[in-house]
Amino acid sequence: MTAHFNDQGFLPLAIALLTVSDSRTESEDTSGHLLRDKVLEAGHRVVAKEIVRDDVYQLRAVYSRWIADPQVQIILSTGGTGLTGRDSTPEAVAPLLDKQIEGFGELFRQVSYPEIGASTVQSRAFGGLANGTLIFCLPGSPGACRTAWEQILLPQLDSRTRPCNFAQLIPRLLER
Repeated sequence: MTAHFNDQGFLPLAIALLTVSDSRTESEDTSGHLLRDKVLEAGHRVVAKEIVRDDVYQLRAVYSRWIADPQVQIILSTGGTGLTGRDSTPEAVAPLLDKQIEGFGELFRQVSYPEIGASTVQSRAFGGLANGTLIFCLPGSPGACRTAWEQILLPQLDSRTRPCNFAQLIPRLLER
């Protein structure tokens, strides 16, 4: 399906980037760099970027800080969504969510299937909402980050995409 755009102007969003890794340094953070570049190319702002060990409590601390920061509208993380013993991003983030966005993980696995086949079932990529902040947790590979960005996040974080997008929901996410 092709994204449809309206005549209204583009709304740049404030995005925080988190790389979950026990071994990557800033110079080796290929997935984090890819996401940063894609975010900036799309016209959004990177308001924070960190690398954190795959530890439930360290991850919760960073997510909680960003969720509480009114300047952060979106959190994109890469890594920690697999099945190994150290992969703990879903366990760290799930208790912080007010709402899950089930369709994000479902769609990510669907669009990944042509690229990686049945291996996509090993991905625990997911999305959610916490305190008005949209959160998307992606696998750690640059290919997975590129797929998620280009096929899902780019159009959904663009206020001009129709019939609907996440960007237009941001002002109403905290309404009760």
